[in-house]
Amino acid sequence: MSLGAFKRLLPATLFGVLCLIAPEAFAQTAAAKLDGANTAWILTSTALVLLMTLPGLALFYGGLVRAQNVLSVLMHCFAIACIVSVLWLVAGYSLAFGDGGSVNKWIGGLSKAFLGGVGTGALSGTLPETVFFMFQMTFAIITPALVVGAYVERIKFGAVVLFTVLWLMLVYVPVAHWVWGGGWLGAMGVQDFAGGLVVHVTCGTAAFIVARELGPRRGFPREVQPPHAPGLVMMGAAMLWVGWYGFNGGSALAADGAAGMAITVTHISAATAAVTWMTIEWTRHGKPTLVGITTGAIAGLATITPASGFVGPVGAIVFGIVAALICYGAVGLVKFKLKVDDSLDVLAVHGVGGATGTLLTAVFGATAFGGLGLSKLSIAGQLGVQAIGVVAVLGFTAVVTLIICKVIKAVCGLRVEDEVEIEGLDIRSHGERAYLIR
Repeated sequence: MSLGAFKRLLPATLFGVLCLIAPEAFAQTAAAKLDGANTAWILTSTALVLLMTLPGLALFYGGLVRAQNVLSVLMHCFAIACIVSVLWLVAGYSLAFGDGGSVNKWIGGLSKAFLGGVGTGALSGTLPETVFFMFQMTFAIITPALVVGAYVERIKFGAVVLFTVLWLMLVYVPVAHWVWGGGWLGAMGVQDFAGGLVVHVTCGTAAFIVARELGPRRGFPREVQPPHAPGLVMMGAAMLWVGWYGFNGGSALAADGAAGMAITVTHISAATAAVTWMTIEWTRHGKPTLVGITTGAIAGLATITPASGFVGPVGAIVFGIVAALICYGAVGLVKFKLKVDDSLDVLAVHGVGGATGTLLTAVFGATAFGGLGLSKLSIAGQLGVQAIGVVAVLGFTAVVTLIICKVIKAVCGLRVEDEVEIEGLDIRSHGERAYLIR
């Protein structure tokens, strides 16, 4: 008999007495009840987050490369989405969110491989577990897809496929478990609402390592051709911005005020960062560019991601300003000081932004700075925990990504031949052209 039917059969007073006698039993029953509103919102959020990769990120990255490489970027993003989807079903989800028994602080188990034991009636909180599975799959898809920005225009397609398989299972899945799946960072109290560590620090760190191992594009840094289609960049950025409502708002896992606040601060941070980036560029170079303002928005979105469930609107403005200032500076640092061709600024925008936002969460999540005050630690204590999270995820990702790159070099090689790079990956790797000009 359902809880609702049981309640109708009992006088209200008797039900109240039973709740007092056995509150845990009734609370667990109530907590296990599916919530239609929450389910509808997470279904919507799942579609929004997938939109971020297909076609949002694909268009954003595609517009930033040369015309003879745009299809290769679209192919990379599409193939990654398909490969990760299968891997997530086979074992990724189970290892990230399953029970790992005695090693659970490090990795989950395989009890949910191929969604074993997860029927249509299984719940994760107030959601069908299949909905939670799909929502988390879209996060797993976009993370290795973000790394695409580091290796565009010069990588072998076989290397992309092999890197995606190895990196998802050896980097993304363990880190997701550490933070969100019951692992050691989550137990320590790390606050990462929607992926500052799990998504942005991992992809940014991996991008830097891959770019170093791959080597720069021809003519880097002074003679690299400008983006061939800024209009596509703007369209892709707009889809990313809208999709980020599901990315951050959906991470509340409920249709409630927390989701509403997450969307609010997400939007404010993006808008503030875009205006700040535009102002910096306008002041320094005399002309505000479309690519610049859209990059600023993405920096604001990445930086607010870990904090979106913990900070208020004033904090969002600060996050946006800081995101633009720090990420703008990081772009020049990576390219011209470190001389690493992270082609589309994945480390500078996502890695630096995600790490910055993770640290700022400890401060602006506190009620004294307009936050929601959800941490059980002091500001200093929470900042220490956040710093441990950043260092651990960054170090682990860097080491494992380097090993993966060395393995791929030995197996199939990373980089295409010089003549392929000159002619473009579209025709040489995929036999197609994006534009037929007659």
